[in-house]
Amino acid sequence: MNKKMRTISFGILFALLAASCAAEPQTLTVMTHDSFAVSEDVVAQFEEEHGITVEFLLSGDAGSTLNRAILSKDHPVADVLYGVDNTFLSRAIEEGVYESYNSPVLENISDRFKIAPDNLALPVDYGDVCINYDKAYFSGNDLDLPQSLEELTDPVYEGLLVVENPATSSPGLAFMLATIAEFGSDGYLDFWQDLRDNGVVVVNDWETAYYTNFSGSSGQGPQPMVVSYGTSPAAEVVFAEEELEEAPTASLVGENMCYRQTEFVGILAGTANRGMAENFVDFMLSETFQEDIPLNMFVFPVNENAKLPDEFEEHIQVPENPASLPLDEIREKREEWIEGWREVMLG
Repeated sequence: MNKKMRTISFGILFALLAASCAAEPQTLTVMTHDSFAVSEDVVAQFEEEHGITVEFLLSGDAGSTLNRAILSKDHPVADVLYGVDNTFLSRAIEEGVYESYNSPVLENISDRFKIAPDNLALPVDYGDVCINYDKAYFSGNDLDLPQSLEELTDPVYEGLLVVENPATSSPGLAFMLATIAEFGSDGYLDFWQDLRDNGVVVVNDWETAYYTNFSGSSGQGPQPMVVSYGTSPAAEVVFAEEELEEAPTASLVGENMCYRQTEFVGILAGTANRGMAENFVDFMLSETFQEDIPLNMFVFPVNENAKLPDEFEEHIQVPENPASLPLDEIREKREEWIEGWREVMLG
């Protein structure tokens, strides 16, 4: 083969390779928790606009998802990480899983949600972990609702509350943090001891607590109060088999009775798709995505321009003073707090 023929052959080969690459869309991998949900047409819109395929890597609950990101950070298996909340954010930052990104869409998001330094993680949504109660039980038994965490230890509520283990459950951890915000590091274990003496029931996960123990969801559970989400009453209406005029459950929203959770998205350090990862983060903060998530994941959008569905306006109680704790304090004391809880509740 002469030189001219070799040049033509290599040119044809290069063109064929380029055409092959063009025919196969780039893939962006998003690691997320198992509760992630978004409408297919919304994701398809992003894929079409950018000529890309998005794959979602479901990785368990929020804690398990973060653990996977940490264990694989030297050889990341995804480009974007979504679902780490403010109870785990300090650990994610400490482990160095994120790359900083100053998204232009942040201008539409309140500063109160921007708690990650250097925009290492960007807020996407928020919600409140609260105690939900079965309306029919309380009205049928002529029982007043507890107005504070302290009142939960009253013998009149003996055996009526189910909670999740904070070592294995995100809402369980959030509720424990609410008790620390209310009673302090020196007093929260006394409160939990009082709860234990009053017959509080502990399970490992939200699904068991809500769908097995809670009477308000199945009508069969033994506990009329459960640690769940402030948006759960709206979900009861949306997913009801028969149309409901009002939710059968509601939330206790007294001061420090709820803990505000914010979920974040971040670009994983070492991604080979940095540009497309930025585009996807912008997309998650956009009105299109933000208006889609309330009725899929039952959380509130952080974008101030996003509109809420009617179900959120009609069936959700939003606490005026939700509990919160500084990120640094959570990072420094989280394991100590959980271990103290274990000794009191499971020892």
